[in-house]
Amino acid sequence: MNYLFYLVPAAAVIALVFAWIFFSQMMKESEGTVTMKEIAQYVREGAMAYLRQQYKVVIIVFAVLAVLFAVLAYGFGVQNPWVPFAFLTGGFFSGLAGYVGMRTATYASARTANATMRSLNSGLKIAFRSGAVMGLTVVGLGLLDISIWWIVLHAFVQEATAAQSLVVITTTMLTFGMGASTQALFARVGGGIYTKAADVGADIVGKVEQDIPEDDPRNPATIADNVGDNVGDVAGMGADLYESYCGSILATMALGASAFFSEGEAIQMKAILAPMVIAAIGVVLSIIGIFVVRTKEGASLKDLLGSLSRGTNLSAILIAVLTFGVFYVLGFDGTHGLPQWWQLSLSVVSGLLAGVIIGKITEYYTSHSYKPTQKLAESAQTGPATVIINGVGLGMISTAVPVVTIAVAILLAYGCATGFVFSTSTLSLGLYGISIAAVGMLSTLGITLATDAYGPIADNAGGNAQMSELDPSVREKTDILDSLGNTTAATGKGFAIGSAALTALALLASYIEEIKIGFQHIGKTVLEVGGRTVDTMSASITDIVEYYDITLMNPMVLVGIFIGSMMAFLFCGLTMNAVGRAAQKMVVEVRRQFREIAGILEGKQRPDYTSCVRISTKAAQHEMIFPSLLAIVVPMLVGIILGPAGVIGLLAGGLGAGFVLAVFLANSGGAWDNAKKFVEEGNFGGKNSASHHATVVGDTVGDPFKDTSGPSLNILIKLMSMVSIVMAGLTVMLH
Repeated sequence: MNYLFYLVPAAAVIALVFAWIFFSQMMKESEGTVTMKEIAQYVREGAMAYLRQQYKVVIIVFAVLAVLFAVLAYGFGVQNPWVPFAFLTGGFFSGLAGYVGMRTATYASARTANATMRSLNSGLKIAFRSGAVMGLTVVGLGLLDISIWWIVLHAFVQEATAAQSLVVITTTMLTFGMGASTQALFARVGGGIYTKAADVGADIVGKVEQDIPEDDPRNPATIADNVGDNVGDVAGMGADLYESYCGSILATMALGASAFFSEGEAIQMKAILAPMVIAAIGVVLSIIGIFVVRTKEGASLKDLLGSLSRGTNLSAILIAVLTFGVFYVLGFDGTHGLPQWWQLSLSVVSGLLAGVIIGKITEYYTSHSYKPTQKLAESAQTGPATVIINGVGLGMISTAVPVVTIAVAILLAYGCATGFVFSTSTLSLGLYGISIAAVGMLSTLGITLATDAYGPIADNAGGNAQMSELDPSVREKTDILDSLGNTTAATGKGFAIGSAALTALALLASYIEEIKIGFQHIGKTVLEVGGRTVDTMSASITDIVEYYDITLMNPMVLVGIFIGSMMAFLFCGLTMNAVGRAAQKMVVEVRRQFREIAGILEGKQRPDYTSCVRISTKAAQHEMIFPSLLAIVVPMLVGIILGPAGVIGLLAGGLGAGFVLAVFLANSGGAWDNAKKFVEEGNFGGKNSASHHATVVGDTVGDPFKDTSGPSLNILIKLMSMVSIVMAGLTVMLH
């Protein structure tokens, strides 16, 4: 085992140590007044109660799937016997990452509000470094899980040759990605339904009907709304990006082992180690970037964005530079089928640049510092209908640049790896270049996720300040931090979607590699391809494609494409309707309390917050099950009925439709949210004006767009790939 591998567990430990340091520093800060502490405790208890309920449901699903995988492995022999255990550990670490991030956020919000009374910079520092706990926990646990499985499988897997052992090890490790993806989908869907049911209910009755401020303590749904920010935007997001991060590294390792199979173990090892080492270095650079983030008192939104950009850009630039050194030290010298060290480094740079461009274009379309969102706010002067129409149009237009960016990044990453030779002979190497670009995009996730997790913390800090009836100047400062959080959250969603596209493409190639392992499980050692006899383990991707006739003229592929495209829309429809049904129950309850509990609107009687928390919890638990299980069952059925050709079509259709739809939903929702904020700052009539009411409607429509359906699509396209990979052995046996 190459000594460079030990950088990976070392980086995991460093990440977790700094996460603990930031958490400890945050806990030393004061939560403020008795009322601030009380409200924070309500939110904390509600969030933990929800998470406990969610994990009960998820444990049942995991138990059933683990038994299924055990039957396939030990009963039918079509799967590696390590798969059930790898699946369970992936889900455990994904859930743990979300839990740690959410627990941190619930402790940080009141402390952020209290620190903001001292200065804007103090509030920013606590909120951002609390978000960094999430970012560093995700990358730390991800690299720790990968390190443990690499060591265990390296010790126990013994195939006919060392090169075959590496292929089996890396493809087996891919399966723990399904555990992470499954947990992430439940967390995103359930959390998204919870938070938006509460948010929509609070907005419709509180802001629109009763004309009371956001986060007003008189609103019965306010606590549920604040709880939802944590369970959806923190716990769900952490689990989401955990599986993206691990998925990109694992897919690259598997493709590296396969692409250089004929060159032997020593060359394979270089390609396998590269993504792990790049990710390890990215952890250290993320920590450096976190310490760079600070601002001055009286900073504008652009100043705050600049502060965060300094940290993320510094980390990205440093990883781009050091990547050249990584490939040089690993010995990518152009011999034995390896590309030159600078070629693959440029593939990584293309992924990094794609991430930066997608982030910037998302910021342009969703931040009220720029014209698109300002014009959307201006359209509110003619009512909510024009806000909805213009917001939908804005979201559709905003898909163009991210799609073109990803397309160019794919071509550049492929071309840089192969010397811009686009042919079947360079396919495996080109796909390795694309997957290493995904690793590059996610390598600085420690700080990128910190900027995203910061948003819900700042939002909750504003809610705490409002409910605690602090001086209005404190709410003004937290609103500035919250506006920044809306933009960083939208940027983070764009980044997550872009990385999901590259990762899903790498997983699509990994599915082909898993089919080869499936042949081994059923004892098929040679294939008849085009009149040639090909050894299964030596078969190229093009050999497998030819063997199963995976072309657009094959009706199985076409049917798969249609089903995959449909899945993106069906999934969004199910999750949006789930939010709608849950929000209806919330609206009815809030109206009932205003009608039946005397003295609420006068502030003489405290609302029944618990009943609203209970409604969101119950609705989320019930509504998340069907769409989540659909994402698991459909790839299984397509594999059983249509075979590998149908599965490839399914994954391609889901990736194409899901990526574009996710960008549209995230950007429309983000723009509606910030258009409301722009009006609230005194533009086009300000708070409580007709324009404000119109933008509140837009924001309410956009809530499930950007926080439930859109983010869940990232996981859908990757989970379908992961399920297909895990079920490849059964699919091969049946076809």
